Amino acid sequence: MSTQEKNFTFSRRNFLRTSALASGGIMIGFNLFTACKPNVKPSVDVENLNFNDFNAFIKISNEGYVTIYSPNPEIGQGVKTSMPMIIAEELDVEWDKVHVVQAPLDTKNYTRQLAGGSGSIRVSWPVLRQTGATAKQMLINAAAVKWGVDATTCSASKGIITNEKGETLGYGEVVKEAALLEVPENVILKKPSEFSIIGKSAKNVDLEKIVTGEPLFGLDYKEEGMLYASVVRPPAFGQELESYDDTEAKKIPGVVDVITIGEKARNFIESGKTNWTFKLTKTDKVVVLAENTWAAIKGAKAIKAVWKDSSKLEDTKLHDEKLINLLESNDLDVRREDGDVKKAFTEADKVIERTYHSPFLPHNCMEPMNFFANVTPEKVHLVGPTQTPEFVARVAAEMIGRDLEQVHVEMTRMGGGFGRRLYGDFVYEALEISDKAKKPVKMVSTREEDVTSGTFRPAIKYRIAASIKDGKVTGYHLKEAAINDNMYGLVPHFFPAGCIPNYKVSTGNYKSNISTGAWRAPYTNFLGYAEQCFFDELAQELEIDPVQLRLDLLENVKETKDEKIQYSGKRMQDAIRLAAKEGNWGKSKEGVYQGFSAYYSHNTHVAEVAEVELKDGVPVVTKVVAAVDCGIVVNPTGAKNQVVGGVIDGIGHAMYGNLTFSEGNPSSRNFDNYRLIRINETPKVEVHFVENEIAPTGLGEPGLPPAGGAVANAIHKALGKRLYKQPFIEELKSNILS
Repeated sequence: MSTQEKNFTFSRRNFLRTSALASGGIMIGFNLFTACKPNVKPSVDVENLNFNDFNAFIKISNEGYVTIYSPNPEIGQGVKTSMPMIIAEELDVEWDKVHVVQAPLDTKNYTRQLAGGSGSIRVSWPVLRQTGATAKQMLINAAAVKWGVDATTCSASKGIITNEKGETLGYGEVVKEAALLEVPENVILKKPSEFSIIGKSAKNVDLEKIVTGEPLFGLDYKEEGMLYASVVRPPAFGQELESYDDTEAKKIPGVVDVITIGEKARNFIESGKTNWTFKLTKTDKVVVLAENTWAAIKGAKAIKAVWKDSSKLEDTKLHDEKLINLLESNDLDVRREDGDVKKAFTEADKVIERTYHSPFLPHNCMEPMNFFANVTPEKVHLVGPTQTPEFVARVAAEMIGRDLEQVHVEMTRMGGGFGRRLYGDFVYEALEISDKAKKPVKMVSTREEDVTSGTFRPAIKYRIAASIKDGKVTGYHLKEAAINDNMYGLVPHFFPAGCIPNYKVSTGNYKSNISTGAWRAPYTNFLGYAEQCFFDELAQELEIDPVQLRLDLLENVKETKDEKIQYSGKRMQDAIRLAAKEGNWGKSKEGVYQGFSAYYSHNTHVAEVAEVELKDGVPVVTKVVAAVDCGIVVNPTGAKNQVVGGVIDGIGHAMYGNLTFSEGNPSSRNFDNYRLIRINETPKVEVHFVENEIAPTGLGEPGLPPAGGAVANAIHKALGKRLYKQPFIEELKSNILS
């Protein structure tokens, strides 16, 4: 940051604080009582201290302040705070002396620089702890050398090393020597009972910058001489560019040039080297380059493009027909099969079968897709919001024929991801634009472009059947029909796999030209709802409490030797019992209807109790109690925020989210006709964590899958009707409340 920029930032902060005081508004970053206390030490400008390099994660100043680099992308899940907390814990420094910096892509020093699958903390937990503990031991060793004593006679706490004589040295006094020492092996990690940072709530390290509007996000990033780019993409899936007229666009003040891109992407597709992050098609696209965003967007709207059909223009009616046909066919892939389901169904006293329907969903990140690219003969500089920086770098190098070492990727904070920014289509567009224009370029999408040409959660249908014999569930068959792809990995082995002796999962898909991909808690976001609603019906049929049914079934999996079943019967039972207790299950007040749901995903066990009340005959979700077993909770405040956000997101999209297609066109273009949950519709959410000393598991996504099922089951209690189709609001209006 230049001196001029720092002066501007300082002036803006003081202006905000002064204005707030003058208007009687909110004061930001100023505490009158602290200011009046005697002997208050002035705050240290940590960013301007001279830090000594220690390793790729850690720098330490002579004053004992520590800079910790956070390697993974920050999309609001809080890893930029929690990952450094883990290092600081084992390093044994005071958290208020830690300064956090977002690291760039560095595959030599960091592993899994990826934000997806709720895996950042789970995967990095041992590495981060080891990093902090190793650095601490090296600092102790350096102090021991300085004193001429055995390192085993020294200890460290809060950034201070002490020997047997009581002499002390700060980390900053030995950091240079420590960095030169041999890296020790088999360092001792703290016991959870010794933690002083982990398990204590810490505010988001970016909080002040967020509320004061300092540059953090991709849309904030600028470089001198940068042009803004607006891309004219096909208006419908299944179309490609035939011709265009840019006469009117070039008349707009601020428009610098109009070019086309697509050749690099097309060649890359034909090379067969694409990976799962590549969501571009072979069509050319028109790009308007301008001096500012508004000129670029206005210029793009002035382009007169002619599009031709390259494949079938699909609609929702077609998708529904294809998916239903798949469910009714025998042409499905078996993902898991235990026992003999057919025999169990033949011998059953009763077989229950239900079908559940879900629509496409856009991601609707508050920050639209954008990225900066500057392709020069020396290097490729990419900056912006991406969940997959390593994949982006590799594709960028291949796409324009550069060595990977020439590609430098920096990550900004993201205004939402939800899986959308796992894909690099917007990065590769910016890359090709800069490569062709020979200019630094910032590609910025409008909200409408983001929705209509994005990557969507696929429409899916589930058909679930279960057999009952002598009051027991003896057989279970789950069929999935999805657009483009099916459930992956271990999902077919989630609950109730292992709980029912005769169990089968079959899947099939219809290949569509509509771009689909991961959406928060992929597949389980809808599967959790479908299965948990189905189990509620089973409990009703068996005349058993829904909570008790799940507890009983989980007994069957507690001793399993099946390595594919990675959920824990006991941990799930613990979460269920905690939710039932804290949610006052079965003891609600008159007029309050409860629904229960429990689900395992991303290595985490979650149970939820939803409460619904009828207001003017319409069901309203008023409260959700969530019990979560995610192992050790690093930052309770951040953890709670993740669960609350997941619950509200799950409820909102189950109740209202819908995206249909007509002739390849999405039905919604912006928030004026895409229904999201509103502030006054969000319930109170209570979060309770199961306490244990197990290594942390995922948390960004697991709170979402059970939410829709808990709400649907509560609505059934209130209205006596079952919901089989999302969004609930449309089924309620058309079939229940009408």
